[in-house]
Amino acid sequence: MGRRLLPSLFGLATAALIACAALAAERPNILFIYIDDMGWKDIGCMGSDFYETPHIDKLAAEGMLFTDAYSAAANCAPARACLLSGQYSPRHKVFNVGTGPRGNARHRRLLHVPGTATLDPGIKTWAQCAQDAGYVTATMGKWHLSNDPIPYGFNVNIGGTHSGGPPRGYYPPHGGVPGLKNAPKGEYVTDRLNSEAVKFITANKEKPWFLYLTHFAVHTPLNAKKELVAKYKAKKPGKLHNHVAMATMIQAIDDGVGEIRAALETLGIADNTAMFFFSDNGGFGPATDMAPLKGYKGVYYEGGIREPFLVKWPGRVKPGTKCSVPIHGVDLYPTFCEMMKAKLPDQPLDGVSIVPLMTGAKASLGERPLFWHFPAYLQSYGGGTATSGEQRDPLFRTRPCSVVRLGDWKLHQYFEDGGLELYNLKEDIGESTNLADKNAAKARELLGVLEAWQKEIGAPIPKEPNPAFDEEAHAAALAQATRGKKRKK
Repeated sequence: MGRRLLPSLFGLATAALIACAALAAERPNILFIYIDDMGWKDIGCMGSDFYETPHIDKLAAEGMLFTDAYSAAANCAPARACLLSGQYSPRHKVFNVGTGPRGNARHRRLLHVPGTATLDPGIKTWAQCAQDAGYVTATMGKWHLSNDPIPYGFNVNIGGTHSGGPPRGYYPPHGGVPGLKNAPKGEYVTDRLNSEAVKFITANKEKPWFLYLTHFAVHTPLNAKKELVAKYKAKKPGKLHNHVAMATMIQAIDDGVGEIRAALETLGIADNTAMFFFSDNGGFGPATDMAPLKGYKGVYYEGGIREPFLVKWPGRVKPGTKCSVPIHGVDLYPTFCEMMKAKLPDQPLDGVSIVPLMTGAKASLGERPLFWHFPAYLQSYGGGTATSGEQRDPLFRTRPCSVVRLGDWKLHQYFEDGGLELYNLKEDIGESTNLADKNAAKARELLGVLEAWQKEIGAPIPKEPNPAFDEEAHAAALAQATRGKKRKK
């Protein structure tokens, strides 16, 4: 009996090993390149006429470019919290960068909802799902959600702290930043992160890996890469873009994409590696432009939340394809899990997998609403603004609001004054004509969708008056800012 059982057990073990090997072959390595403050038009394939991104453009040509991809928030921390958790901001409560009030207190009608500055470690991230599925994980660059990303599912951390940017700029010294201590003089941090990415990939070429390459670039301070300054100073300015420092910072990212792609080819794992490229919010207003989109980082017009997004997945994503289906930052969590054959966690997830869109299995995800909620304030840039449209008023990039997109329609709801703004993005991508009065029925329909979602998810609505608000000072500041704009024109 025992002798007959041994071959049977051996056969079962062999079958299990074969099944595991087959599963590993089906599951790609994942390289997720996440840029800070890169606008919708800041790469060549999206229309930049000054910045140079040949490697990123090649990535788009060999994969799928999404034209209607949205970040989950208009500024850094909440966008990243939504991304890592797969949840809309009312669930994790990271609403802003920090929890303090932003902007002049005398100009804020309401008390903001402070939320939290740290992602709840009880929320399981897709990185932890990756580890559970047997992936080696790394984060390199900006983290911004806690003091240490390691407990959130990463085996390796290079550069990740609670800081929103490179602690002392893009050149050394970098202080006590993990993995960047004692950096050689003259080393540009973007280049260092790219080289660390290659090291990690090389060290783990025999294993499934997930690399979250989350560059500090192109966040302020706008420290140009010195070797590239002369090149862009000599280049003819574009009609859309002409910022020299920004151009050098974007090229440093693009050069890294080329460096990493070359390493994948050399290691023989390019065909089993899926590459994603995305940004956390719109571009920095004083330095770049998202036209024809209205707005920039920090606003909930399209220029603040619509982002460049592309994916290359050899053998699964058809090269040279485009997708105009609206997708959202919360969709990446279930997408990554499906690709890795990882089990979804027992917690709310607000997105859906976009794998069917990527592979061509589906042409649509159905007409589903996408949501944003910002119960706080974000002050204006002040002196300089982008040319791609003004924010709602000159004192704040964003006042407390909620937003929904459903099909071609988008509704903004502002809590201070009950203001509604309705746009048909198919006909008016620049959000120039508010249709809330002209098409009151559609405005009511979308407001109903938005308010039902707010109730269902428990979105906090700021209602308490701010005792420091000064109507007279507010009116005077608005008038002064408006006069300043007219003089500039």
